[in-house]
Amino acid sequence: MKRLKFAAFATIIGGAMAVTAACGSDSAKDSNSSASETDKPLQGEIAIDGSSTVYPIMEAIAEEYMAQQPDVKVSVGFSGTGGGFEKFIAGETDLSNASRPVKDEEKTQLEKNKIDFTELELAYDGLSIVVNKENDFVDYLTVDELKKLWVEDGKVKKWSDIRPEWPKEEIKFYSPGTDSGTYDYFNEVILEEEPLVENATLSEDDNVLVQGLKGDKNAIGFFGYAYYAENQDSLKVVPIDNGNGAVEPTHETIKSGEYAPLSRPLFTYVANKSVADKEQVADFVEFMVENAGELSEEVGYISLDDKEYDKDLEAVTQLKK
Repeated sequence: MKRLKFAAFATIIGGAMAVTAACGSDSAKDSNSSASETDKPLQGEIAIDGSSTVYPIMEAIAEEYMAQQPDVKVSVGFSGTGGGFEKFIAGETDLSNASRPVKDEEKTQLEKNKIDFTELELAYDGLSIVVNKENDFVDYLTVDELKKLWVEDGKVKKWSDIRPEWPKEEIKFYSPGTDSGTYDYFNEVILEEEPLVENATLSEDDNVLVQGLKGDKNAIGFFGYAYYAENQDSLKVVPIDNGNGAVEPTHETIKSGEYAPLSRPLFTYVANKSVADKEQVADFVEFMVENAGELSEEVGYISLDDKEYDKDLEAVTQLKK
């Protein structure tokens, strides 16, 4: 059973920006983390912010970790990838979650502020194109049709503008906000840096997008696969044709890369100094890498191969020296 229920999560936390301590599962108590091996009680705080797509993974990890180390407070925000990097650059956070790689300009700012960092991959995601459950005409979309849908052209768009046989009904758009790495990724691989439709409803909270899609039969939106998977009984995912036939995002097609070009890795960026200077951060990051695969799967994402986590763990070990 998945640990995080997204609809309930949206209602419970509202606008809250921190994860509170909660009881962990038996799997966490039995995990081979550094905390469970040493049984050494730690104290202090760990600040994490960034991608709302990565949030469910990190929320689950933080919840499990605090069950083992109740005197460590792990706060996890979801201000978006860009918003998270702003805080990371300012030295306000120990880890920054991202649904895209760090940008060159962000690297420059980090270097200017003398913040060395390490990139760690956590899981795979398939950015999912979703319509209302009552939509019975969109069977698939090509990449070119996706671009035609979402690029601003100064006109009110109707479904019939995409294919003449589709209804002459105005399309309602739901998109992650401009601080979102998911927005950036979609803008790069689908829109090719052209402007997104101006009348889209934007939100950094993917649950707001989910509710909008559920409430409008002419809606279309996009967000991380886990948010679709959690709401698949009330939403319809759209297969994407990249020139080799329409492919639906699934565990298998995302991990294999067949679901192209919308399959992508998810990241967290760790401040090296935090790992070196704060024992609780070093312990948490090690715990995170050791449990990211299992917990990513539990909240609806796709785990990396073990060798990738081994590589991340080696990088963390080097930071602790």
